[in-house]
Amino acid sequence: MNTTGPDLAALEREGDLAADYIEGLLDIADLDGDLDLGVKNGRATVTVTGGGEDLNRLGTAQVVQALQDLSRLAVQQQTGEFSRLLLDVGGSREAREAELLREVDAAIAQLAAGKDAVQLPSMSSYERKLVHDYVAERGYKSASHGEGKARRLVVTAA
Repeated sequence: MNTTGPDLAALEREGDLAADYIEGLLDIADLDGDLDLGVKNGRATVTVTGGGEDLNRLGTAQVVQALQDLSRLAVQQQTGEFSRLLLDVGGSREAREAELLREVDAAIAQLAAGKDAVQLPSMSSYERKLVHDYVAERGYKSASHGEGKARRLVVTAA
């Protein structure tokens, strides 16, 4: 078993397989879109851009998460390995990251105003990792509480 994670070639193959799957879904839905493949932070990435207003409707957090989950399953079926693929549709991931950072800033403002702890809404494990990192960069602490979809981050002073 490879404990250091997949190598670049394996990640690129993941991206290719996921892109084939996404391209098939776009064809079925009669949607246009350009696919860009890459590797970021040890994960294969597929970004779907272009396609106009119809494609932009797919860019909600819930739809992107569902498409990402389906793509990961398609990759896993082909490779036999768990996939940590990241999918972005029309810049939705960047918009979501900006939203999360605003939530952290608001939580920190509440802490600065005297609140002991602030609980953030539930989010995916990837989003929790981003928030943990951002909270730490700001000099505060965060901890995950709960299980499954009810798992939330609580931000406190350092």
